[in-house]
Amino acid sequence: MKKKPLLDPDSTKIAEAKHHDPFSVLSRHLKDNQDQIKVYLPHAETVKLSHNNTVFQRITGTDFFEACFEKGTGKELLPEHYQLSWTDKSGNTHLDYDPYDFPVQLPEFDRHLFGEGKHWHVYQKLGGHLHSADGIKGVLFTVWAPSAGRVSVVGDFNHWDGRCHPMRSLGGGGIWELFVPGLTEGCLYKFEILNRHSNEVLLKTDPYGQQFEFRPNTSSIVVKENNYEWLDHQWLTERTNRNWLHEPMSIYEIHLGSWRRDKLGNFLNYRAMANQLVEYVKRLGFTHIELLPITEHPLDASWGYQTTGYFAPTSRYGSPDDFRYFVDTFHQNGIGIILDWVPAHFPKDAFALARFDGSALYEHEDPRKGEHRDWGTLIYNYGRNEVKNFLLASAIFWLEEFHLDGLRVDAVASMLYLDYSRQDGDWIANQYGGNENLEAIDFLRELNAVTHDQHPGTVIMAEESTSWPQVTRPTWTGGLGFSMKWNMGWMHDVLAYMSQEPVHRKYHHDQLTFGMLYAFSENFALPFSHDEVVHGKGSLLNKMPGDEWQRFANLRLLFTFMFTYPGKKLLFMGIEFGQGTEWNVNKALDWYVLDYPHHRGVQTLVKDLNHLYKEHPALHYYDFDHHGFEWIDCHDVQQSIISYRRKSEHEDLCIVLNFTPVPRERYRIGVPNAGVYTEIFNSDSKYYDGGNIGNGAVLSEPVHWMNHAHSVCLTLPPLGAVILKL
Repeated sequence: MKKKPLLDPDSTKIAEAKHHDPFSVLSRHLKDNQDQIKVYLPHAETVKLSHNNTVFQRITGTDFFEACFEKGTGKELLPEHYQLSWTDKSGNTHLDYDPYDFPVQLPEFDRHLFGEGKHWHVYQKLGGHLHSADGIKGVLFTVWAPSAGRVSVVGDFNHWDGRCHPMRSLGGGGIWELFVPGLTEGCLYKFEILNRHSNEVLLKTDPYGQQFEFRPNTSSIVVKENNYEWLDHQWLTERTNRNWLHEPMSIYEIHLGSWRRDKLGNFLNYRAMANQLVEYVKRLGFTHIELLPITEHPLDASWGYQTTGYFAPTSRYGSPDDFRYFVDTFHQNGIGIILDWVPAHFPKDAFALARFDGSALYEHEDPRKGEHRDWGTLIYNYGRNEVKNFLLASAIFWLEEFHLDGLRVDAVASMLYLDYSRQDGDWIANQYGGNENLEAIDFLRELNAVTHDQHPGTVIMAEESTSWPQVTRPTWTGGLGFSMKWNMGWMHDVLAYMSQEPVHRKYHHDQLTFGMLYAFSENFALPFSHDEVVHGKGSLLNKMPGDEWQRFANLRLLFTFMFTYPGKKLLFMGIEFGQGTEWNVNKALDWYVLDYPHHRGVQTLVKDLNHLYKEHPALHYYDFDHHGFEWIDCHDVQQSIISYRRKSEHEDLCIVLNFTPVPRERYRIGVPNAGVYTEIFNSDSKYYDGGNIGNGAVLSEPVHWMNHAHSVCLTLPPLGAVILKL
């Protein structure tokens, strides 16, 4: 006689960790006219019901345990949700509610919105969250994995054993769910995923995880409920009503792990960093800081740009509440925070998003669309609703949950072009035969529309280095909808010019003036960013030619040009005091150089330029409008001098810059009105460790010059700039 198998096929699938719906097998069911409770506990020796000590019988040779009741008596004997008292192989006793005794927890409406790509707050639903079901507390785990044949949540609560807590498939949308009663904040977890086609088993972190272990560990951590008491209400109210287009914006770009460290060379906590950094930034007069990505990432050397945790501040510097304190402190001190955010690509780390469920889920299957070969990273499939929703929800998450004031979107050019950094034959054209990534364009437009609608007053900046039109124009006029765009062309031209020996600059004069041809075609920010002081490019100071005095004078001149040129401002940390070495992510800045007068002078100059920029509307009110700028003379090629006016409704400033080390006596420029012109700023001042060549006050003369009825004669300092006000 053929031996009867110990287990039915469904139970065998449970034991082999291959079942997509463990709820159909486990917990209470009617079988053979009896009410039956069936549990699968691989680490149990004995099991009983806690409320009446009903003992479960082990199915011989398996880790299944059953208890049967006569039909009709089960409900009388069992509470709404029963508890299992079980002993493990070490003799320890455990008391748990049965996870498979609870109905579906994730509402159909949330699943529908996610499938449509329209659930802006899906991070509150997907992932691992503290949850209460029928008054019983625990953690609800949900994950999107449509190509999975089985998904289990594993963690420190079940020996990381994928057999213990298989999840339930919620149907064709690809979402899996399991409520595990009794779990609390702080537990570690991952998702174990069995691909239904290849039977490959993958161990993945939670894409929506809001906290992760300190690297190199990668487990997700269940966070506590967000009950942080914010004190930045005034800032948020004012931000909503603020017209940032006409207000000063001077941004200090910072990498938190290498700004400062403690005496042992360890990272500072978010809270300690806040108290030190806010004092420094406030003293130097910056209006905002911009953080290189603090989204969780495994590799320090990526500076955060290879993100694996799109909903989690990195644990390198503390907890999510520590980061909330960081933001809150800045807001209470009147300083905004912008976060570098990376929706253009993600790393191939096996524990994260890459081939998440064994298929190309977040990326494209074809590497011609799905891989950045230069960077060794993967490209998001922006045409897939759930992927687009993941990214849009991440943007909303940082603005809403952490009160951030904006995002700077990295590598936008790589998103816009299908052939970005690719050889012929290594890319796939769009449906019209072009190289435009239509899906990415739609995503960027929706990103800007949604964030501006949900959080008015916040800004979304693009790092975009091509001539793509209307990057900062509204979506309803055909633009991408960004608030601002980095002016990479201006930055490259100006640095190329400044690197020339002064005697040769007259041959490159157009690099100073060309930018004005397109200066108002977009809302530009002028960046001297981290990208200019790494990978062998040297420090900004060492790009300047000449001896030590000339290099520092050139740097002061460069900053004066930047702060008086139309556009918002951005300086990377260390540049503001003329650090001489290239940025090193593995150590703190060279703060010791502030013991030297040249470096202190540059820092003082930046401080004064920031305050000048903020206090004078002529320097910021029309940053994006041609009404705020007028050339006085851009043609003095031989002497490498330019002069221009910056204007607002009630103020007019004259700026003159001398890009040679030759002092110019009685240099005449035309001025708009007669009167006494006062020198309100001089980059050669002794306060900046300069030569102190200047003018004080100058009376205009009725001498027609440069299309003006009046003019003044000035003394121009070598490699210096002056600002005059009537």
